[in-house]
Amino acid sequence: MTPAPYDLAIIGGGAAGALVAMHCLARDPGMRIAIVEPRAALARGVAYSTTRDEHLLNVTADRMGWHADLQGDFVAWLQAVDGEGAADVGHDFMPRRRFGDYLAARLADAAASGSVVHVHEHAVACEDAERTVLLASGERLHARACVLATGNASRPLPWPVPAEVAARVCEAWDLAAIAAIPPDARVAIVGTGLSMVDIVLALRGQQHRGAIIALSRHALLPLPHEPTHMALDVDIDALAMLPLRARMRRLRALAAEAMAGGLPWQGVMQALRPHGVRLWQSLSPADQARFLRHVVRGWDVHRHRIAPQVVDMLDAMRADGQLRVDAARLAAITADGGQVVLHAAAHGAGASRCWQVDHVVNATGIQSRFPVAGDALQASLLAAGLARPGPFGLGVDVDGDGALRDRHGTAGAHLFAIGSLRIGAEWESIAVPDLRLQAARIAARLRPAARSS
Repeated sequence: MTPAPYDLAIIGGGAAGALVAMHCLARDPGMRIAIVEPRAALARGVAYSTTRDEHLLNVTADRMGWHADLQGDFVAWLQAVDGEGAADVGHDFMPRRRFGDYLAARLADAAASGSVVHVHEHAVACEDAERTVLLASGERLHARACVLATGNASRPLPWPVPAEVAARVCEAWDLAAIAAIPPDARVAIVGTGLSMVDIVLALRGQQHRGAIIALSRHALLPLPHEPTHMALDVDIDALAMLPLRARMRRLRALAAEAMAGGLPWQGVMQALRPHGVRLWQSLSPADQARFLRHVVRGWDVHRHRIAPQVVDMLDAMRADGQLRVDAARLAAITADGGQVVLHAAAHGAGASRCWQVDHVVNATGIQSRFPVAGDALQASLLAAGLARPGPFGLGVDVDGDGALRDRHGTAGAHLFAIGSLRIGAEWESIAVPDLRLQAARIAARLRPAARSS
């Protein structure tokens, strides 16, 4: 490490951290940046570190890129790397690992001046009026500003797992553990969202023959993209003035009108895509709470869509009986002779149910509460008063540029967050278009202050 302070410390070296670094360097190529990331590789994180080709991007290649003004840059990179074979990939749902390769390459290009240092450490605290990052080794890293780009932590199962079957229960993002599941094992996946899709794809890719059961309270699966990504005409100003119930009625009516006219309902969601933060923040706190209680799961499956060929594969696996999707409110996990038993609470007049399986995979989603249990950095921020929980305890409270609000609600000029940490304040905060917009705004805010403060 250099004895002089860095201009910026980025805690987390996944996609979000890489985007912050690239946007800052695009504005100021001489900015001195430390990326604190224990992993060996930068720019990948959880989503893009997969090596499996069956794990696809959820949008087509021509809609991906590190900068909103460089749409098509990912395709250009693919063509440069793959040659003529990549000439027509713009409308393809490419493997996620290729986007990780692209981000790593573009970050390396941006950092060619040597102004970026990869610090292979865990950050455990921020100290000294937001200007010092304490590392797990005990060293201190001094920076004029800091961005929390810590990525997504998985939400733990809400029930204790008996010790005798703990080795048979793993996380959705633990691909090594999933690869070790025997091909004839009966597998239960807790959750039916995007992580569940990844697990099923991985199991199928490794020639899994056993039954797969996906369980969630609503049993809703992600819906497909339509090929054109056409955005329909939606009056966003009028929509933002409506309370939640009227807003949802209006969106359902717009989707029905589109389909009656031979247009895809997805075009309504596509029109909303650039306005997610505004639509969330225009709801009253009471309506935001209603959304989180009653609407969120239906919203997610319509909003976070997947490649049509993946939907076709899931449908085929359900049709041949290998994949089953059940609605259940799980209440406990027990052990029975080395097998794992999942118990569902009785609902209404219905009897309680249980599923006896060989392996369980937790795919309940990302941990959005702040602070995350066991996260030393988040605990330190809260204890020092440098951060406070966001609305409904989701993520951290931030201003419009992502600057953390302290315990008194005052946004500082030196400590920022990007990604899922902003979910309570902004809701739409985890997809690449959200991340690159957040990165651009952080870079713009930092440029005049990074070297003068």
